[in-house]
Amino acid sequence: MKKLLSILAIAAMSTVAFAQGGNVGDGGSDGNYKSLSERLLNLEKKTENFNLFLNYAASYQMSEAADEWTSAFRAKQLRLEIKGQFGDHLTYRIRHRLNRAQDGKSEENFAKATDIMMFGWKFNDKFTLMGGKLCQFWGGYEFDENPMYIYQYSDMIDNLDNFLAGVALSVTPIPSQEFVFNISNSYSGKFADEYGAGAVTADGKVLQAANHPLAYIFNWNGSFGGGLVTTRWGVGSYTQAKHYHDNMIFLGQSLNLPKFQWYFDYMGAFEGLDRLRIATGEFGGNGYQTHVRYNSFVTKMNWQFSEGWNLMLKGMYETAATKDFGKFRTSLGYIGALEYYPLKDQDLRFFVAYVGRHFSYNKLITPDYSTNRIELGFMFRIKAY
Repeated sequence: MKKLLSILAIAAMSTVAFAQGGNVGDGGSDGNYKSLSERLLNLEKKTENFNLFLNYAASYQMSEAADEWTSAFRAKQLRLEIKGQFGDHLTYRIRHRLNRAQDGKSEENFAKATDIMMFGWKFNDKFTLMGGKLCQFWGGYEFDENPMYIYQYSDMIDNLDNFLAGVALSVTPIPSQEFVFNISNSYSGKFADEYGAGAVTADGKVLQAANHPLAYIFNWNGSFGGGLVTTRWGVGSYTQAKHYHDNMIFLGQSLNLPKFQWYFDYMGAFEGLDRLRIATGEFGGNGYQTHVRYNSFVTKMNWQFSEGWNLMLKGMYETAATKDFGKFRTSLGYIGALEYYPLKDQDLRFFVAYVGRHFSYNKLITPDYSTNRIELGFMFRIKAY
């Protein structure tokens, strides 16, 4: 019983740190699971040089929009992940989506399908340098969660391009406190590919490519009370085009009990040029909106109420505003899932989930509307080797 609860806690706590992973780029805790090669071939693994994972999630979905219900079987996630370390210093991690476009983008020459392609060098227990295509170190717990475990992202994360080439320096003065300095590209394609040739703002100004379209991020990850309370905070600024600078702040905090985990995130984007493009899309796409403000509040809990079972509840409240129109959009999200873990020694779960969204508008002719979705499926993080 105690062993199972610890496994469930690890599984639920994977909501903390797979995208960035303990913010050292290595993917966070993978649980104490034997690989398929160990189980089937009776091989004893003696090295951490090579680890192979397949993140796979699929479900049967029934969706309702505009008073009509539709249904289909759908692959939610299919990501291949390879990671490992050589000696005490060199680490690497690759994570690639098998169901996304594979063509290299014009600026970075990485495909959008490639989430992460990084190498890290650990100088000692206090300093680690990482480079390659990274997940930007914004912080927040929804942002850091393994995408496989997400039933529905907030609008903020759903529209954020955060897998970008760059470098990051992790500084850990004491084991419970980590600081990360991250510099990356602001986007992965050429400016004309990202915004279109001859792109203009909503008020008619022609957008010009910046000479140095870079993002600068400072991230703090704290742990208190032996991990009872943890924080993931981040703040940063980036350049999208000449004379247009955007700023973001992420404030995530979590409570971690043996059978109950809860986090609360605040995320704010204050954009000179509409990077998330929610406002631009809502106003008809006639030029890019400027001076846009987004605020997101996200909370989520996991409760292992019985052996082999987990209850997940998640709520989202988000607003969008522009300088000329003020707050014009409010979105709500309400999500619940009942998860069953049939095996003690594998990260496998079956689930039934409900996802509800409501969008309301002020000062726009767009009518309010709601959507609903019911899912029945499974998630399996397969440790192949």
